[in-house]
Amino acid sequence: MDGHTSILRFPHRVCMKFRLTYTGIRVRDLDRSVAFYTEALGLKKVGGGQMPHGGKYVHLESPGSRQRLELNWYPKGSRFYVPYRRGEEMDHLAFTVDDVGRAFEELLRQGATAAVDPARSKGTEVYVKDPDGIWIELLG
Repeated sequence: MDGHTSILRFPHRVCMKFRLTYTGIRVRDLDRSVAFYTEALGLKKVGGGQMPHGGKYVHLESPGSRQRLELNWYPKGSRFYVPYRRGEEMDHLAFTVDDVGRAFEELLRQGATAAVDPARSKGTEVYVKDPDGIWIELLG
Protein backbone atom coordinates (compact mmCIF):
# COMPACT_ATOMS: atom_id res chain seq x y z
CA MET A 1 0.00 0.00 0.00
CA ASP A 2 1.16 3.53 -0.67
CA GLY A 3 0.07 4.92 2.70
CA HIS A 4 -2.84 6.76 1.12
CA THR A 5 -5.08 3.83 0.31
CA SER A 6 -7.23 2.32 3.00
CA ILE A 7 -8.97 -1.01 2.86
CA LEU A 8 -12.34 -1.29 4.54
CA ARG A 9 -11.96 -4.42 6.63
CA PHE A 10 -15.16 -4.08 8.62
CA PRO A 11 -18.01 -3.03 6.34
CA HIS A 12 -20.45 -2.47 9.22
CA ARG A 13 -19.62 0.67 11.18
CA VAL A 14 -20.05 0.43 14.92
CA CYS A 15 -22.80 2.92 15.73
CA MET A 16 -22.08 3.37 19.39
CA LYS A 17 -19.12 5.04 21.03
CA PHE A 18 -16.46 2.94 22.71
CA ARG A 19 -14.33 4.77 25.29
CA LEU A 20 -11.13 3.04 26.44
CA THR A 21 -11.45 2.91 30.22
CA TYR A 22 -8.46 0.88 31.39
CA THR A 23 -5.97 -1.84 30.54
CA GLY A 24 -5.87 -4.94 32.74
CA ILE A 25 -2.79 -7.06 33.26
CA ARG A 26 -2.42 -10.37 35.11
CA VAL A 27 -0.07 -10.43 38.08
CA ARG A 28 1.23 -13.33 40.16
CA ASP A 29 1.71 -11.38 43.40
CA LEU A 30 -0.69 -8.45 43.82
CA ASP A 31 1.15 -6.80 46.72
CA ARG A 32 4.51 -7.01 44.94
CA SER A 33 3.02 -5.54 41.75
CA VAL A 34 1.26 -2.70 43.58
CA ALA A 35 4.53 -1.82 45.31
CA PHE A 36 6.42 -1.81 42.00
CA TYR A 37 3.93 0.34 40.10
CA THR A 38 3.45 2.81 42.95
CA GLU A 39 7.04 3.06 44.18
CA ALA A 40 9.05 2.59 40.97
CA LEU A 41 6.68 4.27 38.51
CA GLY A 42 4.83 6.72 40.77
CA LEU A 43 1.32 5.51 40.00
CA LYS A 44 -1.33 6.12 42.64
CA LYS A 45 -3.80 3.53 43.89
CA VAL A 46 -7.30 4.84 43.11
CA GLY A 47 -9.43 1.76 43.73
CA GLY A 48 -9.60 -1.95 44.04
CA GLY A 49 -11.58 -4.82 45.41
CA GLN A 50 -12.72 -8.41 45.22
CA MET A 51 -14.20 -9.95 42.06
CA PRO A 52 -17.32 -12.18 42.20
CA HIS A 53 -15.21 -15.27 41.38
CA GLY A 54 -12.66 -14.62 44.16
CA GLY A 55 -10.04 -12.67 42.26
CA LYS A 56 -8.67 -9.32 43.39
CA TYR A 57 -7.92 -6.15 41.46
CA VAL A 58 -6.27 -2.77 42.02
CA HIS A 59 -6.75 0.32 39.84
CA LEU A 60 -3.76 2.63 39.42
CA GLU A 61 -3.37 6.01 37.70
CA SER A 62 -0.38 8.14 36.92
CA PRO A 63 -0.53 11.86 37.74
CA GLY A 64 -1.98 13.82 34.83
CA SER A 65 -3.63 10.84 33.14
CA ARG A 66 -7.16 9.48 33.38
CA GLN A 67 -6.12 6.16 31.83
CA ARG A 68 -6.04 3.37 34.41
CA LEU A 69 -3.92 0.29 34.79
CA GLU A 70 -5.78 -2.58 36.42
CA LEU A 71 -3.71 -5.23 38.17
CA ASN A 72 -5.61 -8.54 38.29
CA TRP A 73 -4.88 -11.55 40.45
CA TYR A 74 -6.93 -14.74 39.96
CA PRO A 75 -6.98 -17.65 42.43
CA LYS A 76 -6.88 -21.29 41.36
CA GLY A 77 -10.44 -22.42 40.70
CA SER A 78 -11.53 -19.05 39.26
CA ARG A 79 -12.93 -19.29 35.74
CA PHE A 80 -10.28 -16.74 34.73
CA TYR A 81 -7.31 -18.51 36.31
CA VAL A 82 -4.67 -20.02 34.06
CA PRO A 83 -1.24 -21.22 35.13
CA TYR A 84 1.22 -18.38 34.58
CA ARG A 85 3.19 -18.44 31.35
CA ARG A 86 5.26 -15.65 29.82
CA GLY A 87 3.02 -13.72 27.47
CA GLU A 88 -0.07 -14.14 29.69
CA GLU A 89 0.41 -10.72 31.31
CA MET A 90 -2.03 -8.92 29.01
CA ASP A 91 -5.34 -9.67 30.66
CA HIS A 92 -7.85 -7.42 28.88
CA LEU A 93 -8.83 -3.99 27.60
CA ALA A 94 -11.97 -2.39 29.01
CA PHE A 95 -14.31 -0.12 27.05
CA THR A 96 -17.30 1.81 28.37
CA VAL A 97 -20.35 1.69 26.07
CA ASP A 98 -23.94 2.91 26.23
CA ASP A 99 -25.50 -0.55 25.83
CA VAL A 100 -23.44 -3.61 26.80
CA GLY A 101 -25.74 -6.15 25.16
CA ARG A 102 -25.95 -4.25 21.90
CA ALA A 103 -22.17 -3.68 21.85
CA PHE A 104 -21.59 -7.39 22.52
CA GLU A 105 -23.77 -8.42 19.56
CA GLU A 106 -22.30 -5.75 17.27
CA LEU A 107 -18.74 -6.84 18.02
CA LEU A 108 -19.66 -10.47 17.29
CA ARG A 109 -20.94 -9.34 13.88
CA GLN A 110 -17.62 -7.49 13.37
CA GLY A 111 -15.48 -10.58 13.91
CA ALA A 112 -15.07 -10.84 17.69
CA THR A 113 -15.83 -14.11 19.45
CA ALA A 114 -17.76 -14.51 22.67
CA ALA A 115 -15.71 -15.03 25.83
CA VAL A 116 -18.32 -14.34 28.55
CA ASP A 117 -21.73 -13.38 27.18
CA PRO A 118 -24.16 -11.15 29.07
CA ALA A 119 -26.33 -14.15 30.05
CA ARG A 120 -23.37 -15.81 31.84
CA SER A 121 -21.84 -12.67 33.33
CA LYS A 122 -21.63 -11.84 37.00
CA GLY A 123 -21.64 -8.10 37.57
CA THR A 124 -19.61 -6.42 34.86
CA GLU A 125 -18.00 -9.59 33.46
CA VAL A 126 -19.05 -9.28 29.80
CA TYR A 127 -16.19 -10.08 27.42
CA VAL A 128 -15.45 -10.68 23.76
CA LYS A 129 -12.15 -11.71 22.18
CA ASP A 130 -10.64 -9.75 19.33
CA PRO A 131 -9.44 -11.67 16.22
CA ASP A 132 -6.09 -12.34 17.96
CA GLY A 133 -7.69 -13.59 21.17
CA ILE A 134 -7.20 -10.46 23.31
CA TRP A 135 -10.07 -10.13 25.77
CA ILE A 136 -12.17 -6.95 25.67
CA GLU A 137 -14.45 -6.13 28.62
CA LEU A 138 -17.62 -4.15 27.95
CA LEU A 139 -18.76 -1.83 30.74
CA GLY A 140 -22.08 0.03 30.90
